[in-house]
Amino acid sequence: MFYIAHYCLTVHQESIINILLMNNQYNKPHDFRDALKIADIRLFIGSVGFFTLASRALAVVIGFQIYNITHNPLCLGWLGLVEAIPAISIAPFGGYVADHINRRTIILITRAASCLCTIILAIISWQTHINSLLGLYAMIFIAGVARGFADPANTAFEAQVVPKHLTVNASSWIGSTWISCSVLGPAAIGFIFEAWGAPGAYLMITGGFILSWIFTLTIASKSLPQTRKKDSLLKSIGAGWSFVFKTQPLWAAMTLDLFSVFFGGAIILLPIYANDILHAGAKGLGLLNAAPSLGALIITLIATRHPPIERAGRNLLLAIAGFGMSIIIFAFSKNFLLSISALFFSGVFDGISMIIRRSMVRLLSPDELRGRIASANWIFVCASNELGAFESGMLAALIGTIPCVAVGGFITLGIVALTAGVAKQLRNLHFDIHTLEQKKSPSPPFPY
Repeated sequence: MFYIAHYCLTVHQESIINILLMNNQYNKPHDFRDALKIADIRLFIGSVGFFTLASRALAVVIGFQIYNITHNPLCLGWLGLVEAIPAISIAPFGGYVADHINRRTIILITRAASCLCTIILAIISWQTHINSLLGLYAMIFIAGVARGFADPANTAFEAQVVPKHLTVNASSWIGSTWISCSVLGPAAIGFIFEAWGAPGAYLMITGGFILSWIFTLTIASKSLPQTRKKDSLLKSIGAGWSFVFKTQPLWAAMTLDLFSVFFGGAIILLPIYANDILHAGAKGLGLLNAAPSLGALIITLIATRHPPIERAGRNLLLAIAGFGMSIIIFAFSKNFLLSISALFFSGVFDGISMIIRRSMVRLLSPDELRGRIASANWIFVCASNELGAFESGMLAALIGTIPCVAVGGFITLGIVALTAGVAKQLRNLHFDIHTLEQKKSPSPPFPY
């Protein structure tokens, strides 16, 4: 549990001492390794790392396998929709569950479900004489159900593991780990797929999920924060959404990310680029998937020393505009190195956006609502990624892959311009880099 301390004359003497110690800790020079000095944070980072290795590799294998079976971009779109339906529909209840049931337990159960899904995927892929497409979709559907419970619980559990004064430092390390594994997982699985086929790739992925489960089990169990009162299920879920929509920087940032990724995301179409446009095969697909994550990794490592949240609103808008420009360049590229470079820079800009949004959700959320606010955030994320994948697959089937990706990039730029004009509180959002408190001082007009 991580509360912001407020100084007032009526607090007890012990509370005053704690506040002074906290302020002194804020004013001390920070070591970029501060978060790594806490054992539970290291274990949490390990859990995130192995889960990301496995899940990002899974996305590459399942997409390449389905495109090889069907050679239809719409089938890639259906893949996104199959995962989105359970994830989005369950996430509100997942947030409620995360605020009422031990979050570590939820993560352990959902990690075990992921292991089961990939084992079954390996069995299906081994039986090459049967039509495996329906079975592949079914396992991704189950994975989406698990994700609906896992994502809110994981975000809320992170807030229990990481002390407030280490929020940005830990977010940068967790983000760096996530992105490092997002580079290594897709890059390695392309070579593994070509060497051992889909069954061998799925078994390697299962090993990653098992290691993530072990790291999570090793973290000390954390007690849930006390809720102020018992509400009905729907009213309790609504409280999280109500807070989000009353806080303009939160809903504006979530909406901005939703539409920019919904229209500008191109990841689901990478199997088409690798096979039909760039002629790079499974190895090339793995490298294309790894390129955005490599760019994001570099920027998040820089953020451990120079976090971008002091002028959070301005930086978020500029980062998403840069993302849109990178996607436009990628859309028209038929050169493998230029395509890799464009995706790399899309990752740089997306990494800046990710750090800012993670920090905003953490710093602007009350502790007793964290799970429900996290579930609202994950619904926006699922809608942007998985529903965006369906939109991309459907549009690519209608107008072609290259026009589809290019139009998405241009729409992203328009959405950034609209948000900059409408969401003044987001545009002017500042945090004090030392205390992580939101600044109330007036800000110059955008851009500045």
